[in-house]
Amino acid sequence: MATGTEPPDTDPHPRGGGVHTPTRAAIRAPHLRTDRWWLAPAATAAGLLAFVVYSTWRAFAGTDYYAAPYVSPFYSPCLAENCEPMRSGPNWEIFGNWWGLSPAILILVFPLGFRLTCYYYRKAYYRGFWASPPACAVAEPHKKYTGETRFPLILQNVHRYFFYAALAVAGILTYDTVLAFRDEHYAWGHMGVGTLVFLVNIVLIWAYTLSCHSCRHIVGGKLKHFSRHPVRYRAWRLVGRLNARHMLLAWASLVSVALADFYVYLVASGAFDDPRLF
Repeated sequence: MATGTEPPDTDPHPRGGGVHTPTRAAIRAPHLRTDRWWLAPAATAAGLLAFVVYSTWRAFAGTDYYAAPYVSPFYSPCLAENCEPMRSGPNWEIFGNWWGLSPAILILVFPLGFRLTCYYYRKAYYRGFWASPPACAVAEPHKKYTGETRFPLILQNVHRYFFYAALAVAGILTYDTVLAFRDEHYAWGHMGVGTLVFLVNIVLIWAYTLSCHSCRHIVGGKLKHFSRHPVRYRAWRLVGRLNARHMLLAWASLVSVALADFYVYLVASGAFDDPRLF
């Protein structure tokens, strides 16, 4: 009995790979969606591309990243000798004076590696840039699909290790936020608009980091009986609630870290003085 999916005898099945194979439904149209399905991947690509352009500019600038007591999250910790001196700040001169490039390049590899291999960001840039697939129920243009089993995408499996590095970076940024409760003369007990910017940023950074799928597995994975591990069970449920908002937290923290860097840039470049609340 005909099901409506078999091609007529006079209309051979389209040749090619991917979804255009004899084992798939014989639908000649590229897709049957009538909505503006392309808006989501286009907006995703535009947003990620804007961040890439901005972060590349700031990472290679090597200037205007410190205005006491604020240090840009792109440059913390500072691992080279060519860093600006930051009183009580994250100055770790691990690399000698032979490093002549921007010190941001030494540290950004870790948070960017964490985001690049993130399960949500994979979906985002796979759809936005590689059209793999561009949207639900829209066929991808590639003839074959190997997933993340071959180079270079097999490197996505190191995400769990970047998670540990992201925890360390989040801890350092927390320290920077505590230092933001000083004034430009390093006196404690003060708060500026920049302090609020840093507070919002670090909350979003921690929320995004802890909502990671790897974190959820580390907290509650390999447990056969939650009842025997009540602490880990509560932690797993908390991470699970954050994980449900992983996409939102990914975008919010991406915007907040860029805004925190831009705020430091404006203050350090002399565009305006940091308004003091008390």
